[in-house]
Amino acid sequence: MNPFAAILRFLGVGGDASPSDRRARDPVAPAGMIGAGLEMKGEVSGEGDFQVLGKFEGEITLTGTVHVGEGAEMDANISATAIVIGGAVRGNLSASTRVEILPTGTLTGTLKSGSFTAAEGASVKGEIWVERPPRPLPPLADRPAPSVPAR
Repeated sequence: MNPFAAILRFLGVGGDASPSDRRARDPVAPAGMIGAGLEMKGEVSGEGDFQVLGKFEGEITLTGTVHVGEGAEMDANISATAIVIGGAVRGNLSASTRVEILPTGTLTGTLKSGSFTAAEGASVKGEIWVERPPRPLPPLADRPAPSVPAR
């Protein structure tokens, strides 16, 4: 057995099951996690949810939810479907659906999302951009014909 694969499986980010198979067996469990007392530097990317309870420095790009637990510390740029912050985050955040700052959460940086909420007691320092996703254009058959001026 590859020792690197065993470490990834222990951290919950590797193994023989795909992220969707693991979520089907246990929909509450994140695809990956950094436990309390652990520190990690680097890049995380892929599908599934990711939870940080320790310290992380780097980049996170996921199609899933990133959850920063109470007491966690992050210096990171995060791009995900949704981001929930209960710890301290410094960096740039981009979420296609929502960003939520819990009462114990702090954010210092830039945030771009379709929806943003901050609970009473949360701390936010930086820029916040809340943008609705663009509406899709109707099919060509449903659009009115362009008018042509008479000559």
